[in-house]
Amino acid sequence: MLQMSEVHKVYENTGSEALRGVDLTINDGEFVFLVGPSGSGKTTIIKLLTGELRATSGSVMVNGFDLQAIKRRKMPMYRRTLGVVFQDFRLIDKMTVYDNVAYAMRVVGAKKKEIAERVPFVLNLVGLDDRSGRYPSELSGGEQQRVSIARALVNNPSLIIADEPTGNLDPARSLDLMLLLEKINALGTTVLVVTHEKELVNAFSKRVIAISDGRIVGDGMDGYYAYETE
Repeated sequence: MLQMSEVHKVYENTGSEALRGVDLTINDGEFVFLVGPSGSGKTTIIKLLTGELRATSGSVMVNGFDLQAIKRRKMPMYRRTLGVVFQDFRLIDKMTVYDNVAYAMRVVGAKKKEIAERVPFVLNLVGLDDRSGRYPSELSGGEQQRVSIARALVNNPSLIIADEPTGNLDPARSLDLMLLLEKINALGTTVLVVTHEKELVNAFSKRVIAISDGRIVGDGMDGYYAYETE
């Protein structure tokens, strides 16, 4: 479960208040879109959830971890419960598809046997089992994003956070990617997709949380347009 209660975030260097009393709960197994214009607070929420930032006040609980009180030594343990998918893929150019995904397991101390079993399974899940020996430069943008998703999935996280995952893809590839995330969600993984792409959000009947000026302004199944702000 992900729960934010009365969360405020003020950036000390600028004095700007990015979040203004955010209350947000996402239950295990949900698929949720977080939408809003640039500067609305989406990126700040992601950074709080990944542990990159701490809230100025309020409570942030994810997967049983209190992110306001978590010790630095426990942060790697927490991050193993998360999978993060970025807009710019962040693949290692000199590693094959297999090694890019396997690397995510190696850094958390997985054994060779576990890696040898898990990586092919995940590559098959995302439809890249025939690309395992290729390098990122030999893949399309859609395929590179699928590698990014495989890497996020490989440690069997409870929650996947996808940050503008379709930003570098054309509409057809964007739809394919969302269908893949929907498939992953159906297998039991909680999925949070942060985006500003209205058409894509409205193509799916999912819960939509809208944020504007650091405040939640909508939460429901009515779609992005119901929460558009000036």
